[in-house]
Amino acid sequence: MEDYNKVIESLGVRFIKAKNQVLQQPFAVRNFYDVGNNLILLHNGTLAFGDEQQVVEEGELLFIPGGRSTKIFYGNAETTKPISNDDLINNRDKFFRNNNDLDAIGEADESHSFVSFEAKVFDSVNFFASLDVPAFLISNNSKLANLVIKVVEESMQDLPGKERVISLYTEQIVVEIIRYILKNKMFVEQLATNSTYFKDPRLIDLFNYIKENLGGDLSNKVLSNVANVSEDYVGQYFKMLTGINPQDYIEYQRMERAVFLLRTTKKSIREIGKDVGYKDTAYFCRRFKMMFGIPAGKMRRRESAMNN
Repeated sequence: MEDYNKVIESLGVRFIKAKNQVLQQPFAVRNFYDVGNNLILLHNGTLAFGDEQQVVEEGELLFIPGGRSTKIFYGNAETTKPISNDDLINNRDKFFRNNNDLDAIGEADESHSFVSFEAKVFDSVNFFASLDVPAFLISNNSKLANLVIKVVEESMQDLPGKERVISLYTEQIVVEIIRYILKNKMFVEQLATNSTYFKDPRLIDLFNYIKENLGGDLSNKVLSNVANVSEDYVGQYFKMLTGINPQDYIEYQRMERAVFLLRTTKKSIREIGKDVGYKDTAYFCRRFKMMFGIPAGKMRRRESAMNN
């Protein structure tokens, strides 16, 4: 348990957004995808996920790890033609209505609340993505459900200390999800592996160096100097501890940073590509679309639409 406490203490948690939504029409998304982790609380109606259409009951929560493509069914969507994540992004108003009435949270038919957030070990590694786990159901957890509602309520009001309160609640949400995983003995092998490799000081140095130098040279030769191992061995060493080779990890981090810049700045696609280490804008755009399924420009419009 001490190892898990160290991992939890190392987590950097960042709130992204929270909303209460009412379904406008039934639909299914065959490849729902988001960079942030999403925790969805079903108030009323019908929600299911996965190829086997596992049902989420009212009052239960669906957790979708960031970076994981998931099939989701909203409402009685069995007879509807599945849409793509891109379709949902471009036509969100057709499917959801945002509720901004505090007194109406949980009252409308076919309604849910959700919180989206990041949780990174040493502010570098997406913790839940590193577990490589699918979306999963959280049952019989009124504490976690109440935390989601509290975050949504705070986000709907303009009160002193709003950001601080939301931050505290979001951190508590992350801890409660991890406690739920541990209590129910879920993903035991992945958690044990993570708790081991996150303690290695050379790996921590690599995580931190990569994070601070995403726009620069991150070749294996450079990484070998950081970790004080041979250039021939550094890739094997990194993959042995993390399950992924360093260049794939670096690309994922660069793309995550690109999404953050798309969300928070007005920089051009060319500037963002350069900032995250891609001198060739066309190559950056191809890799971005390959990873997220949509062009960088559409991702920016999507984030703008979802925050409205």
